[in-house]
Amino acid sequence: MGRCCSNLNTTQQKKTSRGRKGCHLISSVMSAPGFLSFAARRLILPCPTARLFCCQVMAPRSITGGNMSSKRKMDHLERTASNSRQNAVYPAEVCGIINESETVKRLRIAVHPDFSFKAGQWVDFFIPGVEKVGGFSMCSSPGLLQREGVIDLAVKYTQHPPAHWVHTMCTVGSKVDMRVGGDFFFDPSPSDPAVDLLLVAGGVGINPLYSILLHTADLLRLNHASGGRDYNIGSAHLFFSAKNAHELLFKDSITEVCREFPDKFSCNFHITQRSTDVDPHPQSSMNHGRITEAELRARVHPQRTLCYLCGPPPMIEAISKTLMDLGLPKDRIVFEQWW
Repeated sequence: MGRCCSNLNTTQQKKTSRGRKGCHLISSVMSAPGFLSFAARRLILPCPTARLFCCQVMAPRSITGGNMSSKRKMDHLERTASNSRQNAVYPAEVCGIINESETVKRLRIAVHPDFSFKAGQWVDFFIPGVEKVGGFSMCSSPGLLQREGVIDLAVKYTQHPPAHWVHTMCTVGSKVDMRVGGDFFFDPSPSDPAVDLLLVAGGVGINPLYSILLHTADLLRLNHASGGRDYNIGSAHLFFSAKNAHELLFKDSITEVCREFPDKFSCNFHITQRSTDVDPHPQSSMNHGRITEAELRARVHPQRTLCYLCGPPPMIEAISKTLMDLGLPKDRIVFEQWW
């Protein structure tokens, strides 16, 4: 997972009492283990005063020992050493597992009553007996956590030990520990001005953006239920690109949300490999090939648009450059990269 920075308000998030529909959890909260220090070259983009967003690119340097220099793939804790984290590590229990696609498993996890997160954040994922620590973004909304006491994680299969454990050993009832972190999030206050969200996802990079989309939908429902406009919510458009239609995770749910709020939400799906798949949802748009400059231009307004990007580094670099060429200020482009 790549890194973003934030002028994150470090005040502890307000704890919300909520019902429990998951497994019984022990009540202990562990202290956070220490992190490995790591050196990196940083390019810090200017950050606005608004607490909603800010971003940073982290580039690892070669690790030198004696006369030898080598590059290695850093693990999650090293790559995120500069990111904000909560202090507590909470016990949790897997309560459900489904195959989201041929390569992605979705876990439903019952969490500790004090567990909280912001839409777009991730967790340090501690697995008993597995030395490596996983890093997985939530793909559910904070509203689901408040209502049911659970979160969802969608994990793609790799040989990396935490992901491999999820796909080969994890079962309903498995115990894990989690700590929330990350400066890539959307967390508006009622007093914040409205923004038009532009969400651009590549592959499994959909996870935090799906969380943001669901959270925005929850805020709209809250507005409707209260009979007022408690939150100033603009529009939200999602561009989601994947290799094939099977890797367009949450496609049906995304389409349903867009149908629920047709004046607020819209989406475009892209598949980059040749396919004969036909889109069964005429109100959504299935495109073959990469996201184009013309499509982005139609969604960019320099003063209103706030863009969140998550996907492979080459995609993030290309989309970011295109958006800035279209006049979107770089402090309105928030991104997280996945390796």
